Amino acid sequence: MHKKTDFLVIGSGLAGLIFALKVADHGKVCLVTKTKLSESTTSYAQGGIAAVMYPPDSVDKHVKDTMECGRGLGNEKMVRLIIGESRKRIDDLIDMGTQFDTDKDGKFDLGREGGHSEYRVLHHKDNTGKEIIRALEDKVRAHKNIEIYENHFAVEIITQHHQGQVVTKHYPGIKCFGVYVLNPENNTVSAFLAKKTLLATGGAGMVYNTTTNPYIATGDGIAMAHRAKGIIENMEFVQFHPTSLYNPNENPSFLITEAIRGFGAVLKNYKGEEFMHKYDKRESLAPRDIVARAIDQEMKISGEDHVYLDCTHLDHEELIQGFPNIYKKCLSLGIDIRKDKIPVVPAAHYMCGGIKTDEHGQSSIINLYSAGECASTGMHGSNRMASNSLLEALVMANRAAEHALTETYKIKIADNIPEWYSEGTVLNEEMILVTQSLKEVQTIMSNYVGIVRSNLRLKRALNRLNLIFRETENLYIESVLSTKLCELRNIISVAYLIIKHAMKRDNSIGLHYTLDHPEK
Repeated sequence: MHKKTDFLVIGSGLAGLIFALKVADHGKVCLVTKTKLSESTTSYAQGGIAAVMYPPDSVDKHVKDTMECGRGLGNEKMVRLIIGESRKRIDDLIDMGTQFDTDKDGKFDLGREGGHSEYRVLHHKDNTGKEIIRALEDKVRAHKNIEIYENHFAVEIITQHHQGQVVTKHYPGIKCFGVYVLNPENNTVSAFLAKKTLLATGGAGMVYNTTTNPYIATGDGIAMAHRAKGIIENMEFVQFHPTSLYNPNENPSFLITEAIRGFGAVLKNYKGEEFMHKYDKRESLAPRDIVARAIDQEMKISGEDHVYLDCTHLDHEELIQGFPNIYKKCLSLGIDIRKDKIPVVPAAHYMCGGIKTDEHGQSSIINLYSAGECASTGMHGSNRMASNSLLEALVMANRAAEHALTETYKIKIADNIPEWYSEGTVLNEEMILVTQSLKEVQTIMSNYVGIVRSNLRLKRALNRLNLIFRETENLYIESVLSTKLCELRNIISVAYLIIKHAMKRDNSIGLHYTLDHPEK
């Protein structure tokens, strides 16, 4: 079956919903999401969204902080462009119903997080992402031109390859005609054909054992674009959030937002001693790469499984009012943050690299856009500054929509696309083959390609991964398609890209730290 539409959106986080809303007044939109509409990485964003709102802050200051946090590897043109549009796009969110916290004078109650020199983070308590999605979801569901496909899985990008043409690596004429989409309920695959397609599939935290990302963060968009010969960049820069709640029985890990350190919480070792001053003059508000490595080092020194975040000296009423969900979560585990220190540990959190895009969100594949965590705009360089990710997703989804609208009138939907073909006939009843391979990949990546790396570790990781890749490809060919099998295949692709990009970099910078070339 073929489904035809003007615009196809894969993913229902901030980027996907904004793009859908911006183009829906000008054509039909199909929005495909692998679970329910409200489930996305955006929904788990606690801290907020960074934007230049009031003096003494300025675009120049925000740009400077972002470039410094990214160790100079960011694209300053893109950084300035995105930050320069921040106020307009925040106004868009507010117009769509998003409610940000304000102070007693009615001004936005701005927070400050690691790497920021000014208070510029808008928030809604400690569940900012959920509030944004609430507002946007209401608008999307109400729009007559948006058709929503929940619990559908995007399998492959449709290109000339599917018309029988040979597509070589990074061939500049590759075109996207849409996406093959699996309906797991009846095991059917349909071709969703569109004039313009947006990949907004989020991150890939599930590549690692410990992550703050939801189960859906399996790198699907990046893997699909890679298989379609799109350009992928900067995958070595995987950000580990320094402070996830240490609770070995829980996966994904519960995030302890950086905003709580901006509020005054302090990192301490198992003896109750502060330690960040040994690593950076900004102490607990240093950028995330520095804090994560510092915690990793302190854990190695002590042999303990975690460090602590101490909030006990802060105003109790303001603490609970500002971070109600963290308070409730910790209390459910017997930790009263008013009098107990919070055990924390770094966890895989954000992909700074991804599908390479230009200033309009266009990928190297014609008619294919990407925005949000699966995209690489050049905003983050080698290390993302806190709360810049929602801003990037918001601005770039808007820019992608504006650009797409200038071109749809001259594009015809492809009419010679074949039905999905698969040789697989075996209904894979042994899910242990998938789940065990997933565990192996996550263990390999966590042990060898984590916060600290080396040439030896990377080589060993690649050798181990190659075996799992071959086994999984054989299973994929022989089996009836399933979401879990496709996700495993995507996770392996993303793991491969992280390793290969890390092997190409011969220096330590930002989130890529190697023992063979330590920072000077």
